[in-house]
Amino acid sequence: MKNTKSVVAGAMAFAVTAIGINGIIQSQGTNDSIDLTNINKAAKAIVAEGTAPEYSGEVSISDLSVSLVSASSDASKLNESTGKTAIPVAGMSDVLRNVTTEATDEELNASVEELDVATKYVPEGSIIEGYTNLGVSNVTSYLNVRDGAGTDNKIIGKMPGGSACEILEELDGWYKIKSGDVTGYVSADYILKGYDANIKAMETMETKLLVNCELLNVRQEPSTECNVSTQVAKGEYLEIVEDANNGWYKVDINNLVGYVSADYVKEVNSLPVAVEIVEVQVSTQSSTAGSSSSSGSSSTYTGPAFNTASLDQSVSQTAKDLIEYAMQFLGNPYVYGGNSLTNGTDCSGFTKLIFAQFGYNLPRSSSAYLSAGTQIPYTSAKPGDILVYKYGSSIGHVAIYIGNGQIIHASTPKGGIKIGNAYFTTPYCAIRVIP
Repeated sequence: MKNTKSVVAGAMAFAVTAIGINGIIQSQGTNDSIDLTNINKAAKAIVAEGTAPEYSGEVSISDLSVSLVSASSDASKLNESTGKTAIPVAGMSDVLRNVTTEATDEELNASVEELDVATKYVPEGSIIEGYTNLGVSNVTSYLNVRDGAGTDNKIIGKMPGGSACEILEELDGWYKIKSGDVTGYVSADYILKGYDANIKAMETMETKLLVNCELLNVRQEPSTECNVSTQVAKGEYLEIVEDANNGWYKVDINNLVGYVSADYVKEVNSLPVAVEIVEVQVSTQSSTAGSSSSSGSSSTYTGPAFNTASLDQSVSQTAKDLIEYAMQFLGNPYVYGGNSLTNGTDCSGFTKLIFAQFGYNLPRSSSAYLSAGTQIPYTSAKPGDILVYKYGSSIGHVAIYIGNGQIIHASTPKGGIKIGNAYFTTPYCAIRVIP
């Protein structure tokens, strides 16, 4: 589209607010016209240079300048994360409503759309650090990543909605991508790229805490004098409930709300990435260990040790089917006390509802799961077992182990039903329900 229209305006000074960026465009003149091309050039200059010429006083519209006059904390974080500054949304429509001008409403309204378009500029490559050809999954739940370009190929990963990937190549309606540790193929119909990907990324980017010590204590209160509820490992991302206050962040870790020291975490802007899915192998022989009873009896199970590198542990067909069934609900909401796999449930509700589909009656409360089946060491967990986590002295979370060091669970109100790291904190034990 050619920027041919203009707005006839008198003296004006107005602010343009972008995502996390406060900018100001000042112009002075009588019955001059705003050249949309100049606005676009100014926006591109900010992106390219990260700044713009500073000036004071009055300038003519023909010498239109853009200056960053202040930056919000979000803007600073975005700049630290990406090394770039951008104007992804205009806000021009709102601005023009308050402009003192000699132009009629009709003249202003006629060009509002073009002003918006003119200032909606972001780089073609990526505004997100670490990506040069950014792709963002445009789905509400999860997008399948396959080992070849076509729906007949094996699923090797899942991309959460709004997650980032590097687009490596395009092939007949499919993209070869790399997201996290997963490299595979996704349908191009569900991936945003270029301008649209950058806009989506900046809309969905979240600030989280990256754990940068080997084991981080999560405490009940913001003090080293109080009890430790649990510990989380290096490399985990924590949801922020409240920003740092006197050196402590309030966080939510899979429905455990606690406090962590600001000395051992770093605020980062992040997008989710794909998680690897390794297919469960069905055993040709029935397992003799464990029991589906609810007696709570212990077991001397000495089966294969937990292996985070693979999912080549043989399980029953029921366990394989249960995991595949649970996968259907990825991305659905977490609702405390809820009892719907589609409209919302919590960790114990999710586990109970999944197992109920296969004829098992499990407790509704996570605290009762120690008597839901046979307790075995968490290091001997196989796909289809339930991992139980203690927060302090109480059972605080349950999840279904799917192998490969991963769990599927109802995590938090923000996270919903998702795949996560089985060792976000050390499990207390595993419960075997399926023989």
